Amino acid sequence: MEIKLSDHFTYGRLFRFVLPSIGMMIFTSIYGMVDGFFVSNFVGKTEFAAVNLIMPFPMMLGAFGFMIGTGGSALVAMTLGQGKKKEANEIFSMLIKVLFIAGIAMSVVGIIFTREIAIFLGATEDLLEHCVIYGRLLLVALTPFMLQNVFQSFLVTAEKPDLGLKITIAAGLTNIVLDYLFIGVFHWGLVGATAATGISQVVGGGLPLLYFIRENDSELQLVSSKIDFKMLGKACFNGSSELMTNVSLSLVNMLYNLQLMKYAGENGVAAYGVIMYVNFIFVGVFIGYAFGSAPIIGYNYGASNQKEMKNVYKKSLIFNIVSGILMCIVAILFAGFLAGIFVGYDAELYEMTKRGFAIYSISFVVMGLNIYASSFFTALGNGLISAILSFLRTLLFQMLCVLVLPLIWDLDGIWLAIVAAEGLALVLSFAMLKVYKQKYGY
Repeated sequence: MEIKLSDHFTYGRLFRFVLPSIGMMIFTSIYGMVDGFFVSNFVGKTEFAAVNLIMPFPMMLGAFGFMIGTGGSALVAMTLGQGKKKEANEIFSMLIKVLFIAGIAMSVVGIIFTREIAIFLGATEDLLEHCVIYGRLLLVALTPFMLQNVFQSFLVTAEKPDLGLKITIAAGLTNIVLDYLFIGVFHWGLVGATAATGISQVVGGGLPLLYFIRENDSELQLVSSKIDFKMLGKACFNGSSELMTNVSLSLVNMLYNLQLMKYAGENGVAAYGVIMYVNFIFVGVFIGYAFGSAPIIGYNYGASNQKEMKNVYKKSLIFNIVSGILMCIVAILFAGFLAGIFVGYDAELYEMTKRGFAIYSISFVVMGLNIYASSFFTALGNGLISAILSFLRTLLFQMLCVLVLPLIWDLDGIWLAIVAAEGLALVLSFAMLKVYKQKYGY
């Protein structure tokens, strides 16, 4: 049964609509975990630490794709809600064109400065060359990576979330199979891991590009368009919270790694890498729900349908509360099993990772609500409030906590930093939702 943005969303219809987006994020996280598994178990602990040390740099550059995807899709959804399909397609096409040009430029600049960035991030002599090799090769595929991110949002806006899930699965399976061949069979090490990732991103970004170039039965199609700097500015400003979130996460990851090198050495960086890989699966549920439900809010806001906005808003809060509690319980119960998949070969590293993830998992209780609040304001076109929430939650609060809490609880303080930061952010999120409730009518 095809679900339209203009439909009334019961719990069943809402979950069916957002489930492909959740599936996309979870599957993306799983094939990211496979990368980590093969590097850690078949290449080495040092190389695994190097991957996790340099990874925030290409991820920070790729954040531009998240900004265009979330901010642009919200703008396109509102335009569709106003009945302006031609204008919506022109905005969509213009954003993809800009993203393609920006991706190539960022890739070139990133490759040039990879070594300097690795040194800045604290790469030791043992880690440096591994960081440079992995970082530069990953940046070659930066443009398809950004396209993959942006199309995840636009496929939902085009009312084709199922297609988005299928493409993500195709990209993920490509990565998993090639990881096995390049690392497990051919023994190409980090070069093999990066090649597998890059080819999978070409699949993930290239297939939806081909779909939208051709005539299709969705709400969106790539058409001839000029660069409209006013609309581009609106899309970028509206998606600035997602840019801020991803840039902040990269910066915070860098700070975490610096602190972990100080308090626990190479093992600390490796343990944090495992926690991040596993964490992405759980957080993927929250992000997938936020991405999947945002076009519904944007469409109904554009159509001035406050009743349906209230309906989806209420159901979304309930979903994030219940799923957050359940995921916290599951994560704590399976912390040992998940740590063992990556670092079971090293007893000290295993215990560090297991304890760190169990503490980190407490943050899941409230994390979903914070992610949804920021995405909700993006969907309403209020990029400023969304950006403020993201900036404080993902950067300021976390930096403050990861610098201060280790002074009190040593290594445990680093793992607790995310819990404290999410708690502070929750207070701010609910304050903003209450303040703007009457203005937007949700």
